[in-house]
Amino acid sequence: MFPTTASILASVLYCLSAFLIFKQLGDQGRHRRGPLAFALVAMLLHAYVLNHLIYRPSGLNLELFVAFSLISWLSSAQILLSCIFRRIESLGIAVFPMSGLAVLLALLDFSDPLIISANNALQGHIMISVIAYSLIMLGAIQAGLLAYQDHAIRSHHPGGMIRFLPPLHEMETLLFQFLSFGFVGLSASLITGFIFLEDIFAQHLVHKTVLSIIAWFILGILLIGRFQFGWRGKTAIRWSLSAFALLMLAYFGSKLVLEFIL
Repeated sequence: MFPTTASILASVLYCLSAFLIFKQLGDQGRHRRGPLAFALVAMLLHAYVLNHLIYRPSGLNLELFVAFSLISWLSSAQILLSCIFRRIESLGIAVFPMSGLAVLLALLDFSDPLIISANNALQGHIMISVIAYSLIMLGAIQAGLLAYQDHAIRSHHPGGMIRFLPPLHEMETLLFQFLSFGFVGLSASLITGFIFLEDIFAQHLVHKTVLSIIAWFILGILLIGRFQFGWRGKTAIRWSLSAFALLMLAYFGSKLVLEFIL
């Protein structure tokens, strides 16, 4: 199958899965397998496209939109894995269409391929970073849903989609699970960066490094506040979204400048 065909089919299946999940909201007897099966097939096609785009004889191609596609694929994969243990397929309403868009954008030649060295240690550092970013992105999406739910409850308007979300306690628990794993991944990313990169504070890396370290501190303080002082609600939401914004600025902002401006 040609990558273009696989990309279009994956995008259609992602959107179909999200539509079916949305349509079945509120139906307690709903069948989860159908919508999730479409998402699974879309993920397999997406993986085929990514394999074609990323792996080059000279190393890894991780230009801006390919990297975005990889992070969105990992986010979708994590939702499907989490669905084994929790009924969180509602997250797919936001994430699956994003993956559908990302798999299409990755095929467009907006910039020259950004080839990363074939050095295995450096590639391992990059993949750890991407996994950490995808987990924290899921945490940010979860924080957005939590903010919507909290606002609706406080304003005494628990209608619309709010009726189909899990209780606030479960939503907060899931948020901190994503953030905890993301924090571990980000810690590993920073450690491997200091070990394997020749100069992590080089001119083209300094903004990315500094912003990532600030985001790491924010997440660390938030997790300590959660487990030591019971932080929740708006505090958790604001700190989560702040850390996510810094990481996305660090990663995608630096890639945008390097690939499109400089």
